[in-house]
Amino acid sequence: MKPKHLICGGLLLIAAALSLSGYNLWEGHRAAEAARQALEAMETIEAQTETEAERAPEQPGPSVPEYVLHPEMEMPTVEIDGVEYIGTLTIPALGLELPIVSAWSDALLDLAPCRYTGSAYLGDLIIAGHNYRGHFGSLYRLTPGDEVQFTDTAGNVFSYGVSEIQELPGTALEEMEAGDWDLTLFTCTLSSASRVTIRCQRIGETA
Repeated sequence: MKPKHLICGGLLLIAAALSLSGYNLWEGHRAAEAARQALEAMETIEAQTETEAERAPEQPGPSVPEYVLHPEMEMPTVEIDGVEYIGTLTIPALGLELPIVSAWSDALLDLAPCRYTGSAYLGDLIIAGHNYRGHFGSLYRLTPGDEVQFTDTAGNVFSYGVSEIQELPGTALEEMEAGDWDLTLFTCTLSSASRVTIRCQRIGETA
């Protein structure tokens, strides 16, 4: 028969594991809800902007997006509850539509995926996200050819196709930014030792 102190120790470890699992589930639910609320607010702002644009007098000649003329320009943002967002990311294969925060920090990553570096206008946008189920937790399920869309706050749509799925060490910062990729998405693995990295190439023009 096992000593009582070993049994108690085992029970404590099980309880700790269950507690951690419950906390992670709660964190994931909270993060998904935060992203959902931000997305709804962005959609409201977008609808208001479209209404104002419809009321404005039409400009003669073809309309060229400003970023095409000035690709080095800063990506426009909308502010919601003190946080600036650059647009939304849509991944049909995963059923995801997420707001994208303009800059990244540990605190901001708890709200939604964040721009790590780069710009959609220059074709080097990198987006980081936590591996919460409602954020980037299912990136590993993507396959080459899957479509990804990024829509900026001005309504410009950028379509991409998944080209490669990589797993990079957590310390491979330079490698994350290397290569001629139009869009990169990444998140930590469950062990946090490495990063699931999705490399994408542009497949369409703005809409």
